Amino acid sequence: MLSRSREEEAQDGPGLPGPATILVVDDTPENITLLSNLLTDRYRVKVANSGEKALRIALRTPPDLILLDIMMPGMDGYEVCRRLKADPATRDIPVIFLTARCDIASEKTGLDLGAVDYITKPISPPIVEARVLTHLRLKATADFLRDKNDFLENEIAHRTRDLSALQDVTILALASLAETRDLETGNHIRRTQLYITALARRLKGHPRFAEQLSEGAIAMLGKSAPLHDIGKVGIPDRILLKPGPLSTEEFEVMKTHTTLGCEAIEHAERSLGVKVEFLTVAKEIAFSHQEKWDGSGYPQGLAGDAIPLSARLMAVADVYDALISRRIYKEAMPHDVAVSIILANRGIHFDPDIVDAFQAIAGEFRDIARRFADPLD
Repeated sequence: MLSRSREEEAQDGPGLPGPATILVVDDTPENITLLSNLLTDRYRVKVANSGEKALRIALRTPPDLILLDIMMPGMDGYEVCRRLKADPATRDIPVIFLTARCDIASEKTGLDLGAVDYITKPISPPIVEARVLTHLRLKATADFLRDKNDFLENEIAHRTRDLSALQDVTILALASLAETRDLETGNHIRRTQLYITALARRLKGHPRFAEQLSEGAIAMLGKSAPLHDIGKVGIPDRILLKPGPLSTEEFEVMKTHTTLGCEAIEHAERSLGVKVEFLTVAKEIAFSHQEKWDGSGYPQGLAGDAIPLSARLMAVADVYDALISRRIYKEAMPHDVAVSIILANRGIHFDPDIVDAFQAIAGEFRDIARRFADPLD
C-alpha cells in the first residue's frame, strides 16, 4: 500500500481517517457553488446559507474549519463568529472570513472576534486553497498539542495519586510497626490522625494560626500524624509493656522515644537524599509532641510558641486518646472526664487557643473515638 503524502495527511481532520470538513457559510448561491467546486476534490464540504443554520451545523457536527461571509441577512458573520467563540464546543474551530468588505476597520473587527484569517472578495482560488491548508495544519498541530497536554496532565495526576498513596502506605506501615508493640492501641493511629485534622480545620480561620493552616498544611498534618510515636520501636518491652507505674529511670528511657522517632525519620530523609515536606512535619510531631505549654515537657523543655504548631496540636490529640483508651497499666476514662482534664490544663500543658478549639469540637472527638474504638473497648 502506497504511503500518503504529507499534504494528504495535513488535509485530514484531526483524529479523522479521511479529508477534513469545511463549512462554507454564505447567503449567495454563486459564492457557495464557487467555493464548493474549489474545495470538494480535497475536503468534505458542508454549506449553510444563513448564520443561524451555520451555528446549528457547527454545534451538531463541528467542522474542522469555517469559511464565513460577513454580510448576510439576519445574523451577520460577526455575530456568528462571536457565538462560535463563546461556546466551548466550537471555540477552537478556525474561522476565515470571506467578504467584500476590504477596509481595515472591518478586517480588524473580524480578527478581534477570533477569526484566524480575513480574505476579501473577489477571491483568488490559489490564495483560498493555500490559506485553508495552512490553517488546517495549524489546527491539527494545536489539537495534537492540546491532546498531548491533556494526556500529560492526566498522567501527572495519576502518578501524583500513586505517590501520595505510596507515602500513606509507607507512613502507616512504619507507624503500625510501633503500634504493634502495644496490642491494645491498634486504632490509635487513625484516631489521632482524625483528631489533629479536625483541630486544624477548626483553627484555620484563627488569627494566630491562619497563615500556617492552609489546606495543604492541614493535609500534611494528617499525613504526618501517624509517625508521632514511631520512636517506640526503640523502647524495650519491659518498659513499654510494663503493667504498673514506671520508675524514674524507666521513665527517662521512655522519654527517649521522641528523640528516637525524630532520628529515625531523619535517617529516612537522608536515605532519600532530599528534603521532603511531610517528613519535616513528621519530625516536628515526633520530636516535640511531649513538650508542654509551660515549658515542663520534654525532650527540650520548650514553652509557648517555641513549640511547633504541629506538635501542639498533636499534644491535645494524643493526650485525649490516651485518656479515653484502655492501656495495659490503666482503664479507659469516660469522654467527659478526659475533656475536663484537658480543659484544666489550658495554658499549662496545652496551648490555650487549641484547648478552646478542642472544647468547641469535643463532640467530634467523641464521635471519632466511637467510630474507631479499639476491639477491647
